[in-house]
Amino acid sequence: MASRMLVNGVVSAVVAAADRGFSYGDGLFESIRFVGERAPLWERHMQRLADSCHRLQLPLPDTAQLLREARQVSESMAHAVVRIAWTRGVGERGYSPPTVATPTRVVAAFPPPPMDAAAHAHGVRTRMCTLRLAEQPQLAGMKHLNRLEQVLARAEWSDPAIAEGLLCDGDGRLVSATMANLFAVIDGELATPSLQRCGVAGVARAEILACAAGARERDMRLPDLHRASEVFLSSSVRGVVPVQSLDGWRWTPGPVTRQWQGHWRQLGFAMEHAA
Repeated sequence: MASRMLVNGVVSAVVAAADRGFSYGDGLFESIRFVGERAPLWERHMQRLADSCHRLQLPLPDTAQLLREARQVSESMAHAVVRIAWTRGVGERGYSPPTVATPTRVVAAFPPPPMDAAAHAHGVRTRMCTLRLAEQPQLAGMKHLNRLEQVLARAEWSDPAIAEGLLCDGDGRLVSATMANLFAVIDGELATPSLQRCGVAGVARAEILACAAGARERDMRLPDLHRASEVFLSSSVRGVVPVQSLDGWRWTPGPVTRQWQGHWRQLGFAMEHAA
């Protein structure tokens, strides 16, 4: 795998043990879907990365350099997921960040996750997680390196028939799935949970909100979801996937879900490759 991974531009699979990304989760990452040399949502990924760098007071990356390295590691791969990690770099022990940071960048390519056509056609089964996401508005929306909440949530089930788990915050508001954002059609309106308190603001979510007339962010609870006519998940890696069931509740993929699956194909992603 080292040949598909660059650390600061050098073929390697090793990051310094004193790197603040390893020690404190002091950094960010993006998982970007490539089709050949193209990444249709590249600009949205880079915008989120830049916005998060400003919020964490991290130096901005050279996005042209990141694109060159992403294409280098994914060369000859028809479909790839390129993971870019951007940390504050090596620092002295202690939480206080260095006055001048020298960021570490890791660019790696992986095969896309398998997803059969049946999941996109008929939907996936989901469950409610017992873990509650902690509210921290200063980090809300970011894709920072600390994913322990998602690790613990995903450890709650091992049934391969369950594709995803839905997460709430401490007050019972729906936030997202463990690896995707959540959308629902409620009273004819396309809505997605507000992420002002916690959660990751996915780039697929941003694409839908930017292109869907009337779609909005709102606080959402389980009773709202139960009366939805359609429910689907969005992910820059897996695309738009209908939700077939949540524990005992069931839905059928409808026209809004199909519309956004069509939008995904128009971007250049093939559904059978879980774009």
